[in-house]
Amino acid sequence: MGVQITIRDVPEEVRRELAARAAAQGRSMQEYLRLELEHLAARPTAAVWLEQVRRRKRATETRVCAQEILGSRDADRR
Repeated sequence: MGVQITIRDVPEEVRRELAARAAAQGRSMQEYLRLELEHLAARPTAAVWLEQVRRRKRATETRVCAQEILGSRDADRR
């Protein structure tokens, strides 16, 4: 069984937007917010993600210069 979480002092405009998003998905606000919290919790924090990237970079010992990255980006736009 899950636990209850209470969030106080949510601005009315934020509550309206969340209610609209829930309704657009055919969900109750509770269901919508629970799913959003599950998605948020499943993602690593920026600091954890950055450390994972650094670890992979050290493990593979690969280096790509900025010009290569920009060249690839620009090639994809053509």
